[in-house]
Amino acid sequence: MTAGQQDRTRAQRPSTHRPTSSRGAQTPAPVVPAAPRSLTWTLPLAVLVAIVALALGGVFSAAFASQLLQDPGPVVRWGLPLTTVLTELSLAVTLGSLMLAVFVVRPGRPLDTALSTAGAAAGVWAVCALARVVLTGANTVGLTLSAEGFGEQLGVYLTQIPSGRALLAIALIVAVVAVLALLVTTPTGAAWTLVLALVPLVIQSLMGHASGSTSHELAVSSMFMHLVGAGLWIGMLASIALLRVRRALDGEALAVTVSRFSPVASWCFVLVALSGLVNAAVRLGGVSGLSTDYGVLVLTKTALFLVLGGLGWAHRQWVVGRLGAVTAVGATATTAARAADTTPASPKTTGLFWRLACAELLVMGAVSGVAVALGGTNPPDDNAPPTDPSPAYLITGHELPPEPTVARWFTEWRWDVLLGFACVAGLVVYLRWVLRLRKRGDAWSVWRTLSWVVGMLVMFWVTNGGPVVYGAVLFSAHMLQHMVLAMVVPIFLVSAAPMTLALRALPARKDGTRGPREWLLIIIHSHYGRFFAHPIVAALNFAGSMVIFYYTPAFEYALSTHIGHILMTVHFTMAGYFFANALIGIDPGPSRPPHAQRLLLLLATMAFHAFFGVTLMSGEILMVPEWFGLMGRPWGESAIADQQTGGGIAWGVGEIPTVLLAVFVALSWSRDDDRVAKRRDRKVDRDGDVEMDEYNQMLAKLADRDGR
Repeated sequence: MTAGQQDRTRAQRPSTHRPTSSRGAQTPAPVVPAAPRSLTWTLPLAVLVAIVALALGGVFSAAFASQLLQDPGPVVRWGLPLTTVLTELSLAVTLGSLMLAVFVVRPGRPLDTALSTAGAAAGVWAVCALARVVLTGANTVGLTLSAEGFGEQLGVYLTQIPSGRALLAIALIVAVVAVLALLVTTPTGAAWTLVLALVPLVIQSLMGHASGSTSHELAVSSMFMHLVGAGLWIGMLASIALLRVRRALDGEALAVTVSRFSPVASWCFVLVALSGLVNAAVRLGGVSGLSTDYGVLVLTKTALFLVLGGLGWAHRQWVVGRLGAVTAVGATATTAARAADTTPASPKTTGLFWRLACAELLVMGAVSGVAVALGGTNPPDDNAPPTDPSPAYLITGHELPPEPTVARWFTEWRWDVLLGFACVAGLVVYLRWVLRLRKRGDAWSVWRTLSWVVGMLVMFWVTNGGPVVYGAVLFSAHMLQHMVLAMVVPIFLVSAAPMTLALRALPARKDGTRGPREWLLIIIHSHYGRFFAHPIVAALNFAGSMVIFYYTPAFEYALSTHIGHILMTVHFTMAGYFFANALIGIDPGPSRPPHAQRLLLLLATMAFHAFFGVTLMSGEILMVPEWFGLMGRPWGESAIADQQTGGGIAWGVGEIPTVLLAVFVALSWSRDDDRVAKRRDRKVDRDGDVEMDEYNQMLAKLADRDGR
């Protein structure tokens, strides 16, 4: 019996289940037939496939073989990877269910089921994470679980070893995620829970192979992208299957859900492909590494990944449209629902979808098992540090770049896959929105489009090119990077009006769910959004955070850690955007002050900027001396002289964008005056000059009184 026939057979069976809304009250709902038996068995079978793939990969590469010294025993050697694969799968279901609750399923039983699924998956994740803490501790200290003194050694591992503290933090955070997922009842609560659930992925990215790589920044970023992409891709599909098994999705809801999942899966495919390629390049050390055990596992994982890509392509080509869904990125719920109403999917199409989904889940299980086996296998290129490292290498993790020249500012590159992908994705999404407007006959300014393109290109250069290469060894280069991020890039971004374009291009939903447009409006009109976008707050944040950053340990944290560098990049870019948008932007936000007050606000900020730059220029105390003072540069001026040059950049280079902002404010003021004058002229032509007539009458009365 096919899956579609099983659906038809079960559709005739009555159901006594009454769905409940997110508030707990019973609400009437149509009877949802039971899921196909093949789907019910596929979910546990996918877990079994993952375990088998893990065992085969581990045996092939001898990743979990007994150790000559400090062998923790077979329970630890095999229990740790088994716990890891269960952790990865439960992690994925947690992320996928929360993603469905935030963006996809409607309020009522679907939302409640998604949240309860997320809570259960997070509970399993927390238990597995806690087990990983114990097993990893045993593996690290080289003791069996029953060995004498293991408890004491485990305590030392959890309190004094960074990896032990990190794993314990992951377990505690995941436990909080599990509790929150069971307590929250709204998409907003699910969104905050999803954000918290991403924190363990950040911590995990800083561990493992990534933490020991000389290409640390590249490895950490690619690992985080890989975890997020794979987690959402696997988790959302598995969660859709679980919602179907729990009878929370009927035929129409399935069509809408698939239409919204399809573009997310496409982006996840790109994320996983790009991050996997980067990670493999970092660890293999060349084509010759493919012949090693590690390389064979990489090739196996790649082959399975390509199979997943083929199954996803088959979904979009043969199934998604026939389900009544819309395959384009950003498809509306109303469009999909309308299509599902007018052209209901046949049982044959529904059965084909679930057969492909079952195949995908099984392959995803195999990929997960191979990935964990790969993580336990020693790579051919261990990226060991040089035997005689330079001072610059000891401090930054990179060799000292050559002396900067004009050409080298544009030829020296250090790739940041996360920030680079963000720039490229921002460019692609913006251009797709512009094309969507043009297809429906709406106009969008070419100037705004060019502004966005230039802004993304400049941001790509400043986060991957010369500024980031030399910013790690020169204070002046770091200040240049800072000024471009905070003052140059935001002018182009604000001129492009991305929020306005998004609100025009993104479709509105009518089924009670929150899509990208709804979430954007919520963020814009939230207390947090309105507070940070307020002109005075934006100005204080823009100017004040600069002083706080450079005169506190935050500066050293941004220099010495990759996550600190990313947070710095995001903060100052957003601070500059809020400030520029309050002055010259058209994107929605709090009411903008009159133009005269905008100029005063800008002049005050300019004066503060000048004071900050002059302070650095005249300063004789080196900032972060253990960093810039010990770099061992054979070229360039001294560290303190370079810092004073950075002050000149903060004053001189930083003032140029400020002057441009002042010019734009003045031009906007002039245009507003012209619009007011033209509006008044039209009113006079239509109704007469009432104000002038009243003024003349008043003068006439005064003249009559004086004549008496």
